[in-house]
Amino acid sequence: MSANQLKNQHLLWRAAFGPMAENANELSTVPQKDLYKLLVRTSSKKPVEFNVASNLFDGLVKGVQDVGMMQQLTQDKKKMLRKQSVQDIKNLNLTWLSEMINSEAQMREKMSLFWHGHFACRVINIYFQQQLLNTIRENALGNFGDLLREVSKSPAMLSFLNNQQNKKQHPNENFAREVMELFTMGRGNYTEEDVKESARAFTGWGFNLKGEFVERPFLHDNGNKTFLGKTGNFDGDDIIDILLEQGQTAKFITQKIYKYFVNDKPDSEKIESLANSFYQSNYDIKKLLTQIYTSDWFYNDKNIGTHIKSPVELLVGIRRLLPMELDKPEVQLLFQRALGQILFYPPNVAGWPGGKNWIDSSALMLRMRIPQILTAADDFVVNPKDDDDTMMGMEDVDKKAKARQVNSSVDWAAITKVFDNIARENLMQKISDIVLQTKSKIDKNILDKYVEKDARDGYIKTTIVELMSTPEYQLC
Repeated sequence: MSANQLKNQHLLWRAAFGPMAENANELSTVPQKDLYKLLVRTSSKKPVEFNVASNLFDGLVKGVQDVGMMQQLTQDKKKMLRKQSVQDIKNLNLTWLSEMINSEAQMREKMSLFWHGHFACRVINIYFQQQLLNTIRENALGNFGDLLREVSKSPAMLSFLNNQQNKKQHPNENFAREVMELFTMGRGNYTEEDVKESARAFTGWGFNLKGEFVERPFLHDNGNKTFLGKTGNFDGDDIIDILLEQGQTAKFITQKIYKYFVNDKPDSEKIESLANSFYQSNYDIKKLLTQIYTSDWFYNDKNIGTHIKSPVELLVGIRRLLPMELDKPEVQLLFQRALGQILFYPPNVAGWPGGKNWIDSSALMLRMRIPQILTAADDFVVNPKDDDDTMMGMEDVDKKAKARQVNSSVDWAAITKVFDNIARENLMQKISDIVLQTKSKIDKNILDKYVEKDARDGYIKTTIVELMSTPEYQLC
């Protein structure tokens, strides 16, 4: 493989979701900086907002003026709302997954997936989830301070972290604590007194059922608070301002981005330099990413082929290289569940831990079977769990039928065309160069035992699927 192609594929796997079949051949000649400029340009437009809620649910919620009116709904109506929300969140999941696969704005959607884990949130309300996702996608490459403020005022996050119950007589510390521990500075950089005082500042922040942020003055504590060494009659916006003034916030975010996009073994010297620039830029996310992706060190051997793909990265990457239509797209939800990453259902407030946590013996076996399942009308078994939230309302279905068949139509003609000018004896090497990012190479003699040798198209098809079914393909 040419060094240039390897580096470009590295950029596409980290800043995006991997190469598509039709551009695979161009990657050996285009300079990295030109490819990066293309990624920036295609992600520069404001995203079209997702709106998947059904008309029935839409009309009902929009007719409710405030939280108090929710009490007037019957138990049957509330049950219907919850059921409809679960269904619509599944639709939102598939809509976003499709956007990751097909959108030109690859860099924006990849960064949105990162922020989706950073600002982990789990609420069964389609409007709140949809609104939070739209906020993240709109601000994913913008200013971190703006993103933090918008997320902190979102009904989804205020609900998830109990700030709706944060009142001056009875402060609730959940929201204030997580804003510091998970969203900005990280654990160990504030005191319990800082948590108590900032919780007082966030009293009164809430929302109505129409998805509008509201400040409730009669619930807000107007007394002086002392937070991170400053004293004043602070409100929530003041607390966020003070958090953004801390160099530790820039360092915490930079380190998390470095571990996610560069290498999960942090380089303290590089992180310190990047964090200083990030802070000086007033938290310009795109500038930080540009500094990373246009650096020489990003393309060092130690950073290539070392990242364990998350389940979503794995699924989206396969479908980008193998253009296909699924008879039942919802099967992708079951893949997510079986592999441990369901969009909109993080395991806890800290999000998905990532890295080696994605791999255990059962998950690895399924991960390596997915290319076969997707391309050969194969079936797979999902072990039912008791947590119906995690199962996304699919409990009854799963108990009736554990084995699921996946039917798809793959556009193999588009894929084989990529290799039109490659001599037969060089095919395996060329396919391996495009599919794999790791230094370790698959033994050609072993692979030969499993591929179709007669027809050229069949050889290409089976070689791709077999290479995707290796442990090496789990890395990028």
